[in-house]
Amino acid sequence: MSAIMEIVQGIGGIFISLINVYIWVIIITALLSFVNPDPYNPIVQFLYRVTNPAYSFVRRFMRTDFNGLDFAPLIIIIALQVLIVVLSTLLYKI
Repeated sequence: MSAIMEIVQGIGGIFISLINVYIWVIIITALLSFVNPDPYNPIVQFLYRVTNPAYSFVRRFMRTDFNGLDFAPLIIIIALQVLIVVLSTLLYKI
């Protein structure tokens, strides 16, 4: 039975690591929005394609634009951090 628990904890750890990578992608995309990068750059296009679905999901439920600043990345990062805490608590209480 402990081998199954270790496998579940390992998969959970991988999932938490993927969430952390996505948080960094959101941070990089938010910082890029300040410098106005080339929209035809493949890296910039990839970053926008990865983050825009999450931004549009948050914007559908709440207003995120205040005085010209978009707080959608901050809201998503906070929600993902809460998810990481909940998942890590559940995984390591087993």
